[in-house]
Amino acid sequence: MAKCEEGYLCQVCGKDVEEITESDLYLRYVIGRVDPETLHTARERHLRCNPVLAQFIVDPRFPPVFVTGPFDKRFLDADYVRNEEQLVTRGWQRLLDVAGTDAPIVEYPLVEVRDRWR
Repeated sequence: MAKCEEGYLCQVCGKDVEEITESDLYLRYVIGRVDPETLHTARERHLRCNPVLAQFIVDPRFPPVFVTGPFDKRFLDADYVRNEEQLVTRGWQRLLDVAGTDAPIVEYPLVEVRDRWR
């Protein structure tokens, strides 16, 4: 298969990231942590292959991810955890909203992220 036909391969496990709702890269883009100018060059991972970020998704449709060690959210500042959970969960829910739609990629990010980039 030609490289361009492989899709996005996870830099951690090497498997195809088949759905946008599994994408660490697009979640980080949606929440403003990947600049639109570098989106096409940034490395991809499955959300579950980046548990430090995935642990902050709090939604019954996303099975919880647990981290062991110093980045376990249970050991982090409560205000930071609350803010991260709100932002990352909203970002993942936004991915659910845009999945399978014809929305242009510039409209994927959360409204406050789009406003900040203008």
